[in-house]
Amino acid sequence: MTAMAPRRGSPDLSFLLDHTSHVLRTRMAAALGEIGLTIRMHCVLVHALEEERTQIQLAELGDMDKTTMVVTVDALEEAGLAERRPSSTDRRARIIAVTPEGARVAHRSQEIVDRVHEEALGALPATERKTFLRAMERLVGDHLAEPVENPRPVRRARN
Repeated sequence: MTAMAPRRGSPDLSFLLDHTSHVLRTRMAAALGEIGLTIRMHCVLVHALEEERTQIQLAELGDMDKTTMVVTVDALEEAGLAERRPSSTDRRARIIAVTPEGARVAHRSQEIVDRVHEEALGALPATERKTFLRAMERLVGDHLAEPVENPRPVRRARN
């Protein structure tokens, strides 16, 4: 005799968000891979172009640990897309400066990211897209803005 599974009162939101996020990341990784970038490399280039930022600030924006950030910046430097430089405001800090080639690649990678997002949203009718995006922005800006303290941390999926 097997136990009966509990009946769901609503769709499994955790599964829906996790699955769509995973699939979107795989599509993004494949598309950016065509120009030799990872999602993390794209993230660092774009955020470093916005303003002078340290490696630590960029790691926080990209939700990367220190080791991952170092590896990502090393790869960008090796490709000639970025370099570490002393900060103009704090002589103890080092910023990530994007090279002219890195800026060109960042603009191309942003076009790719925008295309992947448009393709994903293209599965919805135009009126549903706007509603969906407003609802997601509301969740991210309000109820699901910050993780809660948990004595047993939830392990994040690897990108």
